[in-house]
Amino acid sequence: MTAGERAVREGRAARRTRGTRGARRKTLAVTTSLVLAVTTAVWSGQPSSASGANAAVEPMGVPFLPSPDPLRVTIDSMVAVSMTVDKNVTIRLSDGTTRTTTKYTFTKLKIRSHMNVVQRANGHTVTIDVPGEGSLGGYDSAGKPETTTMWGNITNVCVRVLFKICGVQGLLDFFGSLIPLTAGAEDFAGDIYAIRTVDDHAALDSTDNPVHLPGTITVTTP
Repeated sequence: MTAGERAVREGRAARRTRGTRGARRKTLAVTTSLVLAVTTAVWSGQPSSASGANAAVEPMGVPFLPSPDPLRVTIDSMVAVSMTVDKNVTIRLSDGTTRTTTKYTFTKLKIRSHMNVVQRANGHTVTIDVPGEGSLGGYDSAGKPETTTMWGNITNVCVRVLFKICGVQGLLDFFGSLIPLTAGAEDFAGDIYAIRTVDDHAALDSTDNPVHLPGTITVTTP
């Protein structure tokens, strides 16, 4: 091999090495960014020593902290399956403040008729409208229960025994804090900070979808 051929081969090898190192640096940068994003999301849900709050802030298990402007949720007719209630739960919001609210946990929230979700914030209005039936949670294809969690305050709910009785959210909170409840309800209304539905038992290759809300999403601005 001549000296010229040797120089060309060494030059090509050097370029390949630089390309490999560059690709490794890009991969490392992306991985680091993802780790930082996940760490920030996890840490933001933890109690802050600077907040001065005595109550521990509950991690919500959501990728983004909820807005201080709650969702206005109304449901004409629904069934709550295996609902439990935890009162006086403190959560952190996206502006760094905290709220003490109520945590509702269901195996399934069945919408029998018309669910409407509205959020107004920063001059925008987001509306989710489900005109008919839908569901949050239930049971996956393996028969394992899914979990729906809702943080907020119920402002009205009605039940029907012999006749329709409204404003019974206080009784709902009381009995739900003692035993799991399964009950139908009408004219549900609440100010809800966050709703999370997950399949806690899903396998890595699972295609089950725990959210079934056939409807529309609209965003309007002034």
